[in-house]
Amino acid sequence: MRALYFERFGEAPKVATLPDPSPAADGVVIKVEATGLCRSDWHGWMGHDSDISLPHVPGHEFAGKIAAVGRDVSRFRVGDRVTVPFVSGCGHCHECRSGNQQVCEAQFQPGFTHWGSFAEFVAIDHAEQNLVHLPDAMSYATAASLGCRFATSFRAVIDQGRLKGGEWLAVHGCGGVGLSAIMIGKGLGARIVAIDIADDKLALARELGAEATINSREVTDVAEAVRDVTGGGAHVSVDALGHPQTCCNSISNLRRRGRHVQVGLMLADHAMPQIPMARVIAHELEIYDSHGMQAWRYDAMLAMIEAGTLSPEKLIGRHISLTDAAEALPAMNTFRESGISIIDRFE
Repeated sequence: MRALYFERFGEAPKVATLPDPSPAADGVVIKVEATGLCRSDWHGWMGHDSDISLPHVPGHEFAGKIAAVGRDVSRFRVGDRVTVPFVSGCGHCHECRSGNQQVCEAQFQPGFTHWGSFAEFVAIDHAEQNLVHLPDAMSYATAASLGCRFATSFRAVIDQGRLKGGEWLAVHGCGGVGLSAIMIGKGLGARIVAIDIADDKLALARELGAEATINSREVTDVAEAVRDVTGGGAHVSVDALGHPQTCCNSISNLRRRGRHVQVGLMLADHAMPQIPMARVIAHELEIYDSHGMQAWRYDAMLAMIEAGTLSPEKLIGRHISLTDAAEALPAMNTFRESGISIIDRFE
């Protein structure tokens, strides 16, 4: 199979022909039709994830057709159109049995614990617990765009943040995660303020439903600016970027008893951010995370997409090849891209 891989952290990735995978007894092999390029892949390439063993094929947001099934798989067939949450569960531990596969005690993550989807084929274990059937009308590119950013934002806004219509949602960072959160918040009938440093991304945020936007380079106190716009602070605030400053701003801009959801990864030098704990205590603020979304929750998200309430295809920025991705992956930390890049040509 054609695949993008790297042999050392931080060195230029390569495109080469690697061995095709085989399915485990309870697993499948998926022919990848489309896969998203995500900043989490950049973190992995940099060596920020201890689960990665070298050499490695990244990629964790994907959709495709089942090419082979293991002998113990009964719910899925060759040719089925599927996707999979980027955090997959074992199906046997306490968390999986309670429906919380996103924090499985023995979780596996394509593109991190195993070779991923920047390849023509990818193997997925425990298929019965983790695969999601795709609607016939949904394109593979749209399905791939759901895998990490959109699904994680869906759970962040709806399940963790418990956002309601009429409430204020603040979104810090208007990349793929942030724009997804904006679209989902708008679909719920919330009022949204978007914060970023790039005017083009803020313009896209307004197109997707943000009522107000703030360029953080143009204000001296982001949290105060959000409180002014919202009349006292956001009910729910999401750090979609993952930086000590955006994390602190997101917590600080909440109204009393507000909910902060951390979605952007905080790794390496950013793993221990300072937070305004005095404010958290005095205002009874709630702090959550969203670590992916369970396969069984996809039905609710797919129903909103099929109803036209959510249109994740609007978040796709460009379609690229594996060769293009070899250059794009190292550049992910520059935040130049607007929208989600989709790899759908394996050349």
